[in-house]
Amino acid sequence: MPISTTDKMIAEKDGAIGWITFNNPERRNAVSMAMWEGLHAIVSDYAADDAIRVIVVKGAGDKAFVSGADISEFEQRRSSPETTRIYGETSGRASEALRLVGKPTIAMIRGFCIGGGVSVATSCDLRIAEEGARFGVPAARLGLGYEFAGVRKLVDIVGPSYAKEIFYTARQFSAAEAQAMGLVNRVVPADRLETFVREYAGMIAENAPLTVASIKTLVGQVVEDESQRDMNLCKAVVDRCFQSLDYVEGRTAFMEKRKPVFRGR
Repeated sequence: MPISTTDKMIAEKDGAIGWITFNNPERRNAVSMAMWEGLHAIVSDYAADDAIRVIVVKGAGDKAFVSGADISEFEQRRSSPETTRIYGETSGRASEALRLVGKPTIAMIRGFCIGGGVSVATSCDLRIAEEGARFGVPAARLGLGYEFAGVRKLVDIVGPSYAKEIFYTARQFSAAEAQAMGLVNRVVPADRLETFVREYAGMIAENAPLTVASIKTLVGQVVEDESQRDMNLCKAVVDRCFQSLDYVEGRTAFMEKRKPVFRGR
């Protein structure tokens, strides 16, 4: 049985990697309400599956990662305060599920990454783009208000000055510009993108899952306002690493000069 209720969102499990594909290429993978719901369902499934250690998000085809929200739905979905609220809650719930899932996430960006695409990408831990990728947030050309959570995600990654530039100008930025701002981690040739991402995801998947998860938690706490930080949680995730069988395996493998086999416990 498919994880998502729409064929516009595809879930594929390939060993330790869980792939999520925005599958709306005829609209450059613009996101509909049903797709936001599908994203939430897939992320929830991957979160509960111990075999999945890394999540990769991508767009179908070679034209776009995600080109934004499906504007054709706006008259029905975002034309009144009530429908706008419901749409915002649905998209926000999906983005937050992706941002907070306790596993490393990678956005594999090919082509256009615009508006809601930037929101999806900044919900991921890492962003790896092809050289021809294009980035932008055109809210100021549409008269849209942008929620605090979305602005904060961008500010946390690129800083306040670049975030203002992205929003104020509403223009598109090249992959090189995005990398210079810190919006993307790596830029690679188009014909190497998927291979590079698979290798990177595989590298991460081979590492100790509890250690990787602890770092995700700790970095998340670092960027929280100081009054909101949960230091007990920070201590607990570190203690869990030291109390794990994987810590024993890591020490043993080092002494035996072999590759460790981590099991996430």
